Amino acid sequence: MSSEQTPTTPRDPETAGPRPRRLTYAAALAGLEGAALAAGGMWMLVAGLTGRPDDRQQAVTGGVTLIVLALLPLLAARGLLARRSWSRGPAVITQIMALPVAYNLLVSDGNGIPVGIVLAAVAVTALVLLVNGETTRALGIRGPGRTPR
Repeated sequence: MSSEQTPTTPRDPETAGPRPRRLTYAAALAGLEGAALAAGGMWMLVAGLTGRPDDRQQAVTGGVTLIVLALLPLLAARGLLARRSWSRGPAVITQIMALPVAYNLLVSDGNGIPVGIVLAAVAVTALVLLVNGETTRALGIRGPGRTPR
């Protein structure tokens, strides 16, 4: 056995080099959304277990559901940072799912409007970053009909 390690080479010459900032920003936004979902789920879970909710079972179920849903953007963010092509799909799905939630917050009364504005801005920004050509090339995603070189 040799003590030398085999150097790793990138799978594709197009994905070589530093990670584009747009990809890093998209990963950061996905991670932020995942962290917010996890925090909201923990808050619901703790409030359901320690407080006096109208329906304890519903509060606990909602909290656990939000925590599990937080895994999708968190895993997508990790994949985007590692430049894995599979990660763009879950990240885009997360943003598309966030848009109707943002709309419902925007048409609500009171405190939900500022949250809806922030959520809509984050989702649209992340979508633009994820479908950008530079991000697509960095992830090694090719369009239909394009063969590898």
